[in-house]
This record gives sequence, structure tokens and C-alpha cells, in this order.
Amino acid sequence: MRKVFQAELHQIGEELIEISQLVSEAIQKADSAFRGADTELAQEVIAADARIDFLQNALDERAIDVLALQGPVASDLRMIVGALRMSASLERMGDLARHIAQLARLRFPANVVPERIRPIFDELADLDFQIATKVTELLETRNLELNSEINAANARVNELHASVFRAIASEDWNESAPTAVDITLASRYFERFADHGVSVSRKVTYLVTGEWHPSAPLT
Repeated sequence: MRKVFQAELHQIGEELIEISQLVSEAIQKADSAFRGADTELAQEVIAADARIDFLQNALDERAIDVLALQGPVASDLRMIVGALRMSASLERMGDLARHIAQLARLRFPANVVPERIRPIFDELADLDFQIATKVTELLETRNLELNSEINAANARVNELHASVFRAIASEDWNESAPTAVDITLASRYFERFADHGVSVSRKVTYLVTGEWHPSAPLT
């Protein structure tokens, strides 16, 4: 029974990694669709989100079955409860990538972002992809040194997100109201994507150390 239990825990870990890999692919493709007003690629991201949702549901069902049948304690219990929470964050990251792709499709053939602030969104997307790939590496290796890199990228995302609002509030802003709404939403999607990446990294730290400090900075 113990071998079966350990195999179930391993499978849960592997499924988390798979979901994280799909999320990385989703944000990369969503960004390409967003930058290039590519409706075909946007539709690909939108359709692929169903796979992330399916895997999250399957992982959660597996984890709940293990909780019910095995009665895990201590570190094993942390692993299962942490996996349930991480799968929810990863699923939400997939949703946010889908929202970005949907914006690109909605405004086709135009680009969502005006040229004047495009560099901000290019950097936001690059940082989100960095966070997503580092989260996958963290899930694979449990190397907590990656936390500082994830946290630093997230801090920069927050700065860029704030700069979007400053741009919209500036006196020389002359874009349309729908454009202002679109870029506000897009900036929020990128910012929340990064936040969920940080949330996953905090939970990996909890799995490894058993310590939970939700408001403390990652190091």
C-alpha cells in the first residue's frame, strides 16, 4: 500500500509539472498572438485551455481520492493539499493567457496596444514567460533559489503595470476609450498571471520547508 501511495504522490507531482508546461506554452503563444494580431494563434490558445482545465480536474480528483483513502500525514499531507492549491493557480494562469488571446482576436486586424506603450507590454509578456518557465523548473527541481528570480520578475511586472495607468492618466493620452479599456484589462491579465506564479512558488517553498509565510518576500 505504501508503494501505491508513493506512486500516487509522484503522479500528482508529474501532473503539476505537465500543467505548468502547458501554461508556459499558453502565455508564449498568447503573447505572440497579442503582439502580431494573429487570430489563428489566438484561437489555438483559446482551444488549448480546455486541456489545462481537464488536467486540473483530473489532478484534483486524484488528490482528493488519496486524501480520502490513504489518510496522509505531515509532509505527505502538505504535498497533497499544496498540489490542490497549486493546480488552481496554474489553471487560473491558463485562463489569463486565454483572456490575452481573446483580446487579440477581438481587436483583429488592429493591434490591441498603441505603438507608444508597446514596449511596456512586450516586457510584461517576456517577464510572464520567464516566471512561467521558472515555476515549471521549480516544480521539477524544488530548487528554492529560483524563488528570488520569480519574485524579482514579479516586482518588475508590478512596476510596469503601474506605468500603464500613469500613461493612461497623462495629459498627452489621446487614445480612444475602448483602447484604454483594452490595455487596462491586458495589463491586469499580465499582472495577475505573475501573481499566480508567485503563489505557486510560495507553495513549493511550503512543501519543501513546512513553513508558511504568505506575506513575506521570497528569497
